[in-house]
Amino acid sequence: MFAYILLSCDLGSENSIIEQLKAIPSVKEVLGIFGAYDILVKVESSSADELRETVTFKIRKISAVRSTLTLTCIE
Repeated sequence: MFAYILLSCDLGSENSIIEQLKAIPSVKEVLGIFGAYDILVKVESSSADELRETVTFKIRKISAVRSTLTLTCIE
């Protein structure tokens, strides 16, 4: 199962957050973006529970992450 996660973060913290995201095993791609959101993350997981844990306990716990929007993909 794949999901794309849009992150809003504190100004100037993008590079630090990107490096922390790259260290998470289920994160497959990370891009800095312009617009309403600052970072786009592609996550792969074996189940909805694993995806929820990654978003809730790994990504949202990163300091300076203000908000997330998770888009679960249908394969």
